[in-house]
Amino acid sequence: MSAISFADVSPPVLHARDGRGVHSLVLNRPATFNALSEDMLAGLQTALDAIAIDGSARIVVLSAQGKAFCAGHNLKEMRAQPALAYYQKLFAQCTRMMLSIQNLPVPVIARVQGLATAAGCQLVAQSDLAVAASQASFGVNGIDVGLFCATPSVPLVRNMLPKQAMEMLLTGGFITAGEALARGLVNRVAPLEALDAEVEKMVRAILSKPREAVAMGKALFYRQRETGVEAAYQLAGQTMACNMMQPVAQEGVQAFIEKRKPQWPAPAP
Repeated sequence: MSAISFADVSPPVLHARDGRGVHSLVLNRPATFNALSEDMLAGLQTALDAIAIDGSARIVVLSAQGKAFCAGHNLKEMRAQPALAYYQKLFAQCTRMMLSIQNLPVPVIARVQGLATAAGCQLVAQSDLAVAASQASFGVNGIDVGLFCATPSVPLVRNMLPKQAMEMLLTGGFITAGEALARGLVNRVAPLEALDAEVEKMVRAILSKPREAVAMGKALFYRQRETGVEAAYQLAGQTMACNMMQPVAQEGVQAFIEKRKPQWPAPAP
């Protein structure tokens, strides 16, 4: 009888929260390069749903165990059930999870320590922010097995210039962390040993800002991006007017006038 490893019985996604309201989600299937199996998708969805109703949540840091960040969908699992209804259900499950990241009222930071390919690259592109180790690499290489990375293309083309995204999608070629930074897929690159420190810098910068303004800003950012310019300005103007009525903005403006640091009021329960 073969031994059962800890990874086989532990949750596919590890979820922890610190006293600052920073939630940590860790993809925990290193043996399968953290592929987005049905269990992995369900684990992420459960965690994101819990964070969405946590009024004290401030940030989510999404990371992974092992050498790879995420190798995309579990192809063995997909090949075992060659039915259109199954594939439609699977991609709908993945889409729901990806949209949950966007719909969260708090920023999601992807901490990318290694390979991020196909739907794993999609996960990076869908996150609000991303910090990558210098050894990380990125690709949407489904085309190599005859499967165009259609769903990964949705956030990818919203991060990168269209021709840059199309080249990756059509050739299956990979880009380095430095190239990902230059193309807008990630925000920062650091040596692996400094990756956590770089993520923490970003976390602290966001924690110093009021949660209400961050939540309103994130929601507006995605809504206005998908509209025409005139409608985007209308949305933005209404958001700023509502934001200005909040106690945090009133305090922030008053602090600026008085040349002092703002004392952010606690969020309304």
